[in-house]
Amino acid sequence: MKKPTIEYADFADYDRRQRGIERHVLAAFIGGLAVGLVGMFVSGSGPAWCVRLYDPYAYLALAIALGVTAQGFGWAALSTFLAAVSMLVAAMGASAVHGRDFTFDVVGGSLAGLNWILFMLVGLGLLGYVARRRDHWGDLAAGAIGAALLADVIDRSTPGFIATERAFWPVTAIVVGGLTIALVLGLRRTLAGRLRALAVSAALAGLVAVLLTDTLWGGLWIGP
Repeated sequence: MKKPTIEYADFADYDRRQRGIERHVLAAFIGGLAVGLVGMFVSGSGPAWCVRLYDPYAYLALAIALGVTAQGFGWAALSTFLAAVSMLVAAMGASAVHGRDFTFDVVGGSLAGLNWILFMLVGLGLLGYVARRRDHWGDLAAGAIGAALLADVIDRSTPGFIATERAFWPVTAIVVGGLTIALVLGLRRTLAGRLRALAVSAALAGLVAVLLTDTLWGGLWIGP
C-alpha cells in the first residue's frame, strides 16, 4: 500500500508543478500584452509624470516579477522573453490603432535598441530568479537588480549625462529610487543579506554612473 501512495503523491506534485508552469507562461504573455498596450496609450495621451514612471519601470517590474515567480532558470528566461515579445505585439497593435506604420523607432529607437531591450528584460528576469536563493549568489543577484535600476535613475537625473531629463529630478527619481531600495530589501530574507544586497547595489550603481554617460535602456521605449 505504501508504494502506490508514494507514486500517487509524486504524480500529484508533478501535475501541480506542470499546471503552475502553464499558468505562469500564460500570465507572462497576457501581462506583457497588457503592460505594452497600456504603455502605448499612456505615452500618447497620459500626463508626463505618469509616462516617466511607467516607461520603462513597469516593463522592468514585470520582468523581475516573472523571474522571481518562475519554476526554474529556463522557465524564467522563457517567460520574460515571451512577455517582451507580447509587449512588441502590443506596440504593433497600438500603432495600427493610431493609424501609424510600425517601425523600430516606436520601440527601442532601432533594431539594435530593440535587441538591447530584449536582452535587458531577460537578464533582469534571470537575476530575479537567482535572487530567490538564500546564499551570497542571491544577495549578489538582488544587488545587481537594484544597481541596474539605480544606475538608470542616476543617469536620467544627473546633469551632463546624455539621458538627462530635467523633469525627472527630484520627484520621479526619488520615487523610483525609493521603490528600488524597497525591492532589494524585499528580495532578501535576513538583515545581513539585505545589507549585502544594498552594498552591492550602491557599489555597482556608482561604478556604472562613472563609466557610462548614456541610459541603460536606450531612452524611452515607447514613442508617442
